[in-house]
Amino acid sequence: MEDHWILRRREDEEGHPRKTFNDPDSENFESQFLRDKARIIHSSAFRRLQSKTQVFSLGDSDFYRTRLTHSLEVAQIGASIASHLRFSSPQKQLSNLIPSSSLIEAICLAHDLGHPPYGHGGEYSLNKHMHKDGGFEGNGQTLRIVCRLGEFSDHHGLDLTRRTLLGLLKYPATHSQVANYEKLQNHSDDSPSKLSLYRPPKCIHDDDADLLEWILQPFSDSDKAILSEIKTKPGGHAKTVRKSFDTSIMELADDIAYGVHDLEDAIALGLVSQKIWDAEVMEQIQSFEDSYLADVVTRYTEKLFSGSHKQLKHGISNVVGGLIRDTEIRDLQSGNHELIRYNACLKADSAAILDILKTFVLKHVIRQRQNQILEIKGQMIVDKLFEALLENPERLLKPDEYELYKTSNSKRVLSDYVSGMTDLYASRLYSSLFLPQSGSLFDQF
Repeated sequence: MEDHWILRRREDEEGHPRKTFNDPDSENFESQFLRDKARIIHSSAFRRLQSKTQVFSLGDSDFYRTRLTHSLEVAQIGASIASHLRFSSPQKQLSNLIPSSSLIEAICLAHDLGHPPYGHGGEYSLNKHMHKDGGFEGNGQTLRIVCRLGEFSDHHGLDLTRRTLLGLLKYPATHSQVANYEKLQNHSDDSPSKLSLYRPPKCIHDDDADLLEWILQPFSDSDKAILSEIKTKPGGHAKTVRKSFDTSIMELADDIAYGVHDLEDAIALGLVSQKIWDAEVMEQIQSFEDSYLADVVTRYTEKLFSGSHKQLKHGISNVVGGLIRDTEIRDLQSGNHELIRYNACLKADSAAILDILKTFVLKHVIRQRQNQILEIKGQMIVDKLFEALLENPERLLKPDEYELYKTSNSKRVLSDYVSGMTDLYASRLYSSLFLPQSGSLFDQF
């Protein structure tokens, strides 16, 4: 591995890059990724994930997943995928490409740091206020946290290594490069019910274009162009179509956790029955006759719906294991650098089965009426909080935050502030501001 992937932006800007990694007495590459992982785990942004909703509302139960437990599970799955690829890939020359456990765990642990309160509902509300000022998107906010806002350094956030940052770069394009808000032109109503029109493109914020440039610096111009390739969509946002090798492992681990672990919560909550499962999932899976994963799902269906938490966990664990087993390294046959040319992918049948599971979760969990009510509630809370801060920054911001806002004269300061709130904090602040019977001189905000 080249030294520039271990470089941190602070070291680069100060003109003192660490050039002694090949010295046997110096810290090795793995220790640098362990340091990244430690900085993420000990960050306040990581702790806040314990009070941010994954799927089910916080407080419903201590059994269901939060953003924090989801991130821990994604890290475990990501490390397992990397281990599987390391020992199973016929392309032995690529063994140095596969990230170490510390590197992929660091990437996976940090992948959701930028999610605002109330998930995508909060994201839409923030982008409503920011879409003319560089945009707001959860993945873009993750990059801001690790590169600017984290508490490890004054100006460089958590100051992670370049390769860890590359792994977190899910969508290597700025907001202005991919945004298309044509649908807004036909709507003058700014009510929360129209907030879906402010769905952000998948991107980084315009304010952070310099971070993108620094992360991609080691690549050739042709490789940069390949990684930043954009696919347009008539009447909607454009989207990048490529990702780095490490990012592909993280996204695969995230998809598995979404499709399988959120399914586990739904079954435990009683949102889905075996009858619905058989009709909408098993009927489709039967067509994958020679698929190892299809066989696993079929064999463990009875355990999933046995009513026993132990049996449910055993079945879910085997489905996750089946998905990990069916990952492989794919040559995309474009790009010169290995981190761009290769991606981790599921075999075709397993990818199709995972899509079936994700669609099932989307229909019966994410779009379930009660979840939609909670999402709209979250949209309204975040929207109103931002408006209140925008109208009364001196009265509502803490002194240091107000000075930063006054100095920068940028709404990005307010966006950073609101997006960093937990669901519970945002709800308490909203109640204190807008509910007559709530609020006290002794409330701490």
